[in-house]
Amino acid sequence: MQLLSGDARRAVFAPLDDGALRSEAVVRRVGSAIALGLLGDGEQLPTETDLATMLNVSTVTLREALAELRKLGLVETRRGRGGGSFVRAREDVLAGLAEARLAELGTADLRELGDVHGAVAATAARLAAARASRTEIARLRDIVDRLAEADSVTGQRRAEGRFYVELAACAQSVRLTMQEMDLHLELGQLPWPPAHVPELLGVIVAGHRAVVDAVEARDPAGARARAEQHIETRTLWSIELRLRLPGAEAAADRPREVS
Repeated sequence: MQLLSGDARRAVFAPLDDGALRSEAVVRRVGSAIALGLLGDGEQLPTETDLATMLNVSTVTLREALAELRKLGLVETRRGRGGGSFVRAREDVLAGLAEARLAELGTADLRELGDVHGAVAATAARLAAARASRTEIARLRDIVDRLAEADSVTGQRRAEGRFYVELAACAQSVRLTMQEMDLHLELGQLPWPPAHVPELLGVIVAGHRAVVDAVEARDPAGARARAEQHIETRTLWSIELRLRLPGAEAAADRPREVS
């Protein structure tokens, strides 16, 4: 199943914001894109020169990031004709990156990210209830069914990302859709809750079905409320995972740069 549109893939290679540790930001961006399925296993990355230009980083920074991605096993570089850098999707490595990223953030960062996601998704759900076609609603239901049936962390995460982006698309808003894509490149850097507590997948599926039911019932207020409630719950799960990490009390409310 193709996860997202060409617009979502363009978001993967959008310029990085200025800031320190940009090679680490490249590693996180690529790792998140792999986790979300925006970059497929075996897919060839653009050339170093092109990729550095797309991400607005120097070739030195880009090479540092590629070296780290090769060390992690997420990228393989081949020499000679037909060579280049190719994606390797490894769930164990992606899970490790997610845990490391979670450790970098404070609970205030997680709350802020949840607040923004809640605002975007809730608005998308409200508008979708007024604008979505029957075909689009059926597509949302199909995505939720795929999420329920997915038997791997990667498959579940990819279906989850597609649900939110397609919900924004149902709102007939390009800007909301692009905002959702950008948010999922950040959310994809964090652990997937059902990987730690498998029964949470059922809660996530039920929450999405409640949103789709409200959209189909043409209930904007209900769709918005259900989307807000679901993301609030998801945010609390992320905060709980953060508080389980060593040294969590000292870092609980310390804001960190989110990139």
